[in-house]
Amino acid sequence: MQIFIGADHNGFKLKQHLSRYLMMSGYEVVDVGDVSLDPHDDFPNYAKKLAVSLLASKDKEARGILICGSGQGMCMAANRFKGIRASICWNLAEARSARNDDDSNVLCLSAHQQNDKEAVSIVHTWLITPFAGAARFKRRIKELDEL
Repeated sequence: MQIFIGADHNGFKLKQHLSRYLMMSGYEVVDVGDVSLDPHDDFPNYAKKLAVSLLASKDKEARGILICGSGQGMCMAANRFKGIRASICWNLAEARSARNDDDSNVLCLSAHQQNDKEAVSIVHTWLITPFAGAARFKRRIKELDEL
């Protein structure tokens, strides 16, 4: 599975840690930036790069992970793109729900609120949780796509 990952300066360190974890776990990691720590970068640029890359991916199971200080900005930016279902997950229950109920394809994390260990647990849970595919969940996703 292809995993696109991006972060601004606030999430840069956590992105590096998660990228290593994902590669060691056998995922194909595509880093959309920032490629070096730049305290003056802006999160919307990386959310856009990730969304465009994810939507263009030939891997239909591909997903994305975005990290900024709060996770909020990345989530707002990513959700501007039709076909992106970005969710902020603060814990394992939210990671499971985001995948199971909403077929989330982009996970947004807060570098200020989650340490490396917590972030790895959330990412792992989010990646291994399948979409339940219940009729009501599919209907809601279709409604999102039609907005």
